[in-house]
Amino acid sequence: MSQLSIDDIRVLCDAHPKPLELHFQYGTAGFRTLGNTLDSVLFRVGILAGLRSKRLDGKTIGVMVTASHNPEADNGVKLVDPRGEMLEAAWESHATVLANAPTTDDFLHALDLFVRNVKIDLSKPARVVYARDTRPSGAALISSLEDGLKAIGAEARDAGVTTTPVLHYLVKAINTRGTKESYGDDSEDGYFKKLSDSFKKLVAGRPKITPLVVDCANGVGAPIAAKLIKYLGESIPLVLENTSITTPGALNNACGADFVKTMQKLPPSLVEVLKPGQRACSLDGDADRLMYYYLDDRGYFSMLDGDKIAALVAAFIVDLVKLAGLESAINVGVVQTAYANGASTRYLAKRLPVKCVPTGVKHLHHAAEHYNIGVYFEANGHGTVLFSPQAQETLANHEPSTPAQSTALNHLINLTHLINQTVGDALSDMLLVEVVLAHKSYTGVEWNSLYADLPNRLVKVVVSDRNAFRTEDAERRLISPSGLQAKIDELVRRYDGGRSFVRPSGTEDVVRVYAEAILKTQADELAFRVAGLVYDEAGGDPSRRPKEFL
Repeated sequence: MSQLSIDDIRVLCDAHPKPLELHFQYGTAGFRTLGNTLDSVLFRVGILAGLRSKRLDGKTIGVMVTASHNPEADNGVKLVDPRGEMLEAAWESHATVLANAPTTDDFLHALDLFVRNVKIDLSKPARVVYARDTRPSGAALISSLEDGLKAIGAEARDAGVTTTPVLHYLVKAINTRGTKESYGDDSEDGYFKKLSDSFKKLVAGRPKITPLVVDCANGVGAPIAAKLIKYLGESIPLVLENTSITTPGALNNACGADFVKTMQKLPPSLVEVLKPGQRACSLDGDADRLMYYYLDDRGYFSMLDGDKIAALVAAFIVDLVKLAGLESAINVGVVQTAYANGASTRYLAKRLPVKCVPTGVKHLHHAAEHYNIGVYFEANGHGTVLFSPQAQETLANHEPSTPAQSTALNHLINLTHLINQTVGDALSDMLLVEVVLAHKSYTGVEWNSLYADLPNRLVKVVVSDRNAFRTEDAERRLISPSGLQAKIDELVRRYDGGRSFVRPSGTEDVVRVYAEAILKTQADELAFRVAGLVYDEAGGDPSRRPKEFL
């Protein structure tokens, strides 16, 4: 490591000691835990980001400090690769090893091994752009990150306080600047212009859009949405709620996309705001998830989750491809996980190919890349649409033969600019939904009537070792413990429209049980019966068996 300043790294590493009793794990969401324990992790991530950039010939790497929909006390950090995508999976284990080196000497030794094994040319430049959300612990963690960037000699750019999707956008825009694949101007201003210009073109000539209430989860989506409003002008009236980013404890508290999805009810703060017949949406803490909902004319709440968004958007895109005369040149597909409601899968499968993959954005994103246009949304509201380079080239070169084809083609081209293809983006997805609603003249009621969700229930079972539970078939079937899947199959057969699967959590010693059936009471009963099987299989004490586990 002759080209690294070991003395500088040693001094700065000593200033950010690792808590000896803690183990850190880099997963799909990066590192995520209590914010006040992450000082050493952020320092080491700064060094890792610099080395990732060197390994990729000086391309700019992104670092986002956020814990998304988690409680305010939590924080986290994740790396963003040059195309705006998640960190290459093989590097997750490297991140975990470096973060857990107990002492400075151990860290320097691990660093030396890492540089040798991955064959990093230390003479290459290191470039990193970083940002954070509004969490109180964010500023101190950014300072730790900056020490790491300084130690590795990285050329660093502070993107300030912004959303996760804006940071992903910036990374791709920086790395494609001046090329024919240019993603846009590498600034917040460029992001806002790209979204607002394409949105205005897509809704031009449509009836005036009625006001949309936006729950900003008291997070970073609030200031970014407020800036976006200025660019959107009169094209859509947005009413921002839950914008208290400096009120202690307010972030994601009884509001935001995760609250709505989990509790399946209106955030209490909107009870006096939302009127019967009006629609609304909730962002999460870093604005990469989106949940829609509305009150019907009688004031009853109805939720429109990621499955409903996928159905709305995919059907719209399929129609546009047909109208543009490109049905034989562009294939459109949808990617879901086992958590997708069975009714949504059946609705979509009648219209286009549907693929099921294991839970996790990296699996969805990768599978969506296999289509010319790939739509993916998790039920939790995280998702986007990917247009392959081939699809974008087809759109650019296609010569329409009728005015109708020309109109549809222009709509598709504008969608490639409206949609943030790097990652799920609540604000971009919100504008996408509003485009489809405007084109279809749908209210929330009409959108919701595309299909009726099957009643479902999600139950969590605490186990001593989640690794004893292994799955196959995109996590829809268990292969161990031996014999348990057969017992689940036998139970499922007793319920109309029954479906259930069991999968271990990726972050804690719990097993999640999902069940659905024609009736709500049956879905609940099936979930609890399967949970009982899991509890018994895991060696649970019969005397302490939760009473609801039938």
